[in-house]
Amino acid sequence: MDLAIDIGGTKTLIAVFDGSGRKIAEYKFPTSKNYEQFTKELDAALSANFANYQIKAVCCAAPGELDRSRGIGVVFGNLPWKNVPLKQDLQKLFPGAAVFIENDAKLAGLSEAVLLQKKYKKVLYLTISTGIGDGIIIDDKIDPDFTDSEPGQMVLEYNGQLQKWEDFASGRALVKRYGKKASEIDDPVIWEAYAKGIARGLNELLAILQPDVVVIGGGVGTHFDKFSSYLLAELAKMENDMVKTPPIIKAQRPEEAVIYGCYELIRQTQQ
Repeated sequence: MDLAIDIGGTKTLIAVFDGSGRKIAEYKFPTSKNYEQFTKELDAALSANFANYQIKAVCCAAPGELDRSRGIGVVFGNLPWKNVPLKQDLQKLFPGAAVFIENDAKLAGLSEAVLLQKKYKKVLYLTISTGIGDGIIIDDKIDPDFTDSEPGQMVLEYNGQLQKWEDFASGRALVKRYGKKASEIDDPVIWEAYAKGIARGLNELLAILQPDVVVIGGGVGTHFDKFSSYLLAELAKMENDMVKTPPIIKAQRPEEAVIYGCYELIRQTQQ
């Protein structure tokens, strides 16, 4: 059995997969802002819910910057953890298993790219949730040159000011501006305005990365159908002979892409 751990800013999801990639069990619990408390609660959750499974490999998805060579989580986005020995602590919980750590957006992109069944060579996965992250997948592999990319931190001109992209185009920005979550918004006027902010940063990525397809996931990405037409219309205004807009599609598993990416990374690593 393989175990996936998706550490989110508000909740952590644990899932177990069998050898064929079928999810057979899962459990969620709130993510503590205190790392030591989190590890205790993770241990308790594993003991209570997964003790009967023989775990051979573990992949943990983390939101933020990782020092993969030392197994350290350097910075965790919306969590205050810094320089924590993530891989070492997981290895203590699973002494007989192989343990991997990776950025959550990269893993989500990996799983979504694999679902496309090699239809596209270069996939840009964009997760729009509390923040904005990405995964660049080439030939169904996480591109090693972009494992630390953080597009949400791009500084762009918007409404006459220089701002980080995720400060005006993330799910957090949506709530701050309109007082509602994406799931609560049906007003096309709001979605049209919001799509302009997404397009502002996405156009920059298209010019630099030249992907064959863009996959939109994350909490806001779940509602892609509400703003896709506005996003495409806005990108069409920016298109030119040098930068064409590729197909832009909704993630097939926007809420579970990360844990399936954990399974896929384990599978690839152990082939």
